[in-house]
Amino acid sequence: MAGMGNGRPSIFPTLLYADAKAAIRQLTEALGFTELSVYEGEDGAVLHAELAQGNGAVMVGSKGRGGVFDSAMKNAGPAGVYIVVDDVDAHHRRAVDHGVEIVMPPTDQDYGSRDYMARDLEGNIWSFGTYAPQIPA
Repeated sequence: MAGMGNGRPSIFPTLLYADAKAAIRQLTEALGFTELSVYEGEDGAVLHAELAQGNGAVMVGSKGRGGVFDSAMKNAGPAGVYIVVDDVDAHHRRAVDHGVEIVMPPTDQDYGSRDYMARDLEGNIWSFGTYAPQIPA
């Protein structure tokens, strides 16, 4: 399978925001992502950003820039993304301390995971938990 074995993730959720700069601040400050890169247009709009969490990453951009992806996403609903974290409770406390809307507090699941859900500034649902699916080599 392409993209496997070189240490790079092969799936990148891609989210567009009306205020991508505010989204990047919330994702980094409140939800623990690391900013890898941010490219802005002359008007200050975020053309493309990459944020890492663990060994995965998301791509973020500004809505309304035009182009095929922006047009395709125009009437799309919010996205849901699951991120594996080591300490769910500490991660949850950080999110709460930054005023993030919590949809579900840390909860032990029947399948062995502990996770919580949060909603970002534009309605996307972020789940953070200990469940890490195994991907066959």
